[in-house]
Amino acid sequence: MSAASLRNTTGIMLAGSDALVGSLPSLLDPLCEADRRRVLAIGREEVLQAGKHVWRQGDLQNGIYLIEEGRIRSYYAAPSGREVTLAYWFAGNFVGGPDLFGTGAHVWSSVAVERSQVTFLPGPALRALALQSASIAVALLDALAFKARCYSAMAQMLGTRSVTERLHRLLVFLSKIYGSQQGREIVIGIPFTHGDLANLIGSTRQWVTVQLSRMQARGVILITEA
Repeated sequence: MSAASLRNTTGIMLAGSDALVGSLPSLLDPLCEADRRRVLAIGREEVLQAGKHVWRQGDLQNGIYLIEEGRIRSYYAAPSGREVTLAYWFAGNFVGGPDLFGTGAHVWSSVAVERSQVTFLPGPALRALALQSASIAVALLDALAFKARCYSAMAQMLGTRSVTERLHRLLVFLSKIYGSQQGREIVIGIPFTHGDLANLIGSTRQWVTVQLSRMQARGVILITEA
């Protein structure tokens, strides 16, 4: 995926409209230089290797993490162990809501999918900045509202679209975000396992495998080994 595409894409999630994830509302972009420096001054840079959890479901919230580079997966795990992927977030976004200021327990987990660099903003210090600066407070509200729209769109898709429709929608979305034209084909240039796709659409790996095999037999898609 090109750097330009990453800058114009918020993340990967189940949504009915490409417009929802087509622009990147960075938390720092609306701020003046002075406020931007104030926010970064309370931050602590961290590097997360692939597979490292930012936090786990049930952990106490203590702040948010700005993603500088890499990819972070947020997911919910049911008591049965089944997982639903809420989104993959790219650079420019943050993870750590909905309690931005560090109260209560995390209601989902977040994990680095690849080597990622993040900046941790502690909740109490972030709250103090929000009380001091209306611009920072509004930027936080705007970012949180964007997250709410994303998760609302996901809930609508899960509640109103069949699992087949959700799979088709996800494949079209991935082809637009990660796809590159090669002759008459569009090649999705990043590997996703059948389990990854299943977790995004609220299905099982076995069902996804069967459906992809049927689509390949009809000549709709071509699956190659990474």
